[in-house]
Amino acid sequence: MMRSSEGTGVLTGFGARRRRMSMKNTVTTIVFSIAALVILSSCGGRVRYPNYYTLNLPAPPDPPPAENVHATVAIREFRAPAYLRQGAIVYKPSPEQIGFYAYHRWAINPCEFVTSSVIERLRASGDFALVKPYDGRPDIEYVLSGRLEKLEEIDYESGVKVEVAISAQMTNLATGATVWTNAVSEVGDVNKRDVPAVVSEMNRAMERAVNKLLSPMPADVATRPTAAERN
Repeated sequence: MMRSSEGTGVLTGFGARRRRMSMKNTVTTIVFSIAALVILSSCGGRVRYPNYYTLNLPAPPDPPPAENVHATVAIREFRAPAYLRQGAIVYKPSPEQIGFYAYHRWAINPCEFVTSSVIERLRASGDFALVKPYDGRPDIEYVLSGRLEKLEEIDYESGVKVEVAISAQMTNLATGATVWTNAVSEVGDVNKRDVPAVVSEMNRAMERAVNKLLSPMPADVATRPTAAERN
């Protein structure tokens, strides 16, 4: 019996030593892991966060008093190529290559911005009795659809430039006939080689492009009697 008890005691002591060694190894592993993370963090430097930008066109003037204006129009959200919808500001080092600034991004979808700008300027023109975003309802006469073709920095020509290109068309909702179409492109020179300067020039080019896009709106569309008035 004594030998059995002594054997049990030896085994118990051995098990306790193994547990203490295992805990010590675990603590050592945790300490070394934390130290390694600290070293890697210090080597990697501080975390870099993206910069966000938006376009900011001047507010359009108040619309003039409506005179002999009957037509109504709804604006569909403008479309764009997939690479312009990814959020990053785009640059082109060559005509065939597209690059993205990893830490410089749009705070708002450029398609939404162009759509809102077109709505505001059509309302301010006084050419339509009602201008609203398209919601699928058949309570308007015309639908304007558009596409943001380009919004990018150009680096493959002399100096740094930006290009903004927009196209749009207006259709009669009842007949499906196209009553107006236009496409414009604006290029601007960037005097300072940094992204804020690029965005500022994009803003100026966008203002010119939107104003030019809507300037030849046909007068007979605006003054044409609505279907209800003709009936």
